[in-house]
Amino acid sequence: MDEILLKLRAFYSPKGFEIHPFKVKWYNDEVDHHFQFDLHPDTLAVLVISTPAMFEKAFVPYICSDDCQGSLDLLDKCMKHHFSFVNKLLPLEDIEIIHDFELTGTRRPKILVQPAAHVSGAAYYYTSRCLDPNPFKQKIFGVCIHPDYGGWFALRGVFIFKSVLCPDLSRLKPFDCVSDQSKKVELLDLFNNHWRDARYRDIIPVKLKYSEDQKKYFDTLPKDRAPLVNELKEKYMQKSDLI
Repeated sequence: MDEILLKLRAFYSPKGFEIHPFKVKWYNDEVDHHFQFDLHPDTLAVLVISTPAMFEKAFVPYICSDDCQGSLDLLDKCMKHHFSFVNKLLPLEDIEIIHDFELTGTRRPKILVQPAAHVSGAAYYYTSRCLDPNPFKQKIFGVCIHPDYGGWFALRGVFIFKSVLCPDLSRLKPFDCVSDQSKKVELLDLFNNHWRDARYRDIIPVKLKYSEDQKKYFDTLPKDRAPLVNELKEKYMQKSDLI
């Protein structure tokens, strides 16, 4: 297992990703049976997070080398491209790749990445269950906050190593970086009712946030992104550090 994690981190960290291992049992214990995996409880799973650096280190180089055609979202294409390298890094392993945007035949998510983030210790998953008392009368959606990046990150998917068991893997508790009750209420209110202005992302001081190019990209509707993509390609095409 240690060798697997070393190889994953050596490849993905320079591209702006984080790697966080967890046991399938930990995830299954947190989700409804519809989302559970019928695998050995000690099966190794690995959550992949994109940090703010991913945009310039992985996405921009990808669009500069891609024709940007087709119906699939460019970011999804980029994630598929980078995730596919796991099979080349570890060709002897039986790996199931699950992206955050993938659905089952019944239109359910193939994996709930926020509980996966919590059980892996990567980011704290704040829900109404964290509140005592709960002031919200309506249904409230939860949100993960990273101890270094606040809300300026994304949960991109999971690698499941079906033939690898990790009985000795130590469970890391996620850091409760929004520990004050009133701040938790503020966070969930901002995320549910004001998510467009991104204030929830700055609920804690952060080490790094999205660049202006990245903010502009995500603030632009997918149908309107083509001119922006061309601008980004022109801006970065001559960079010598592109891969």
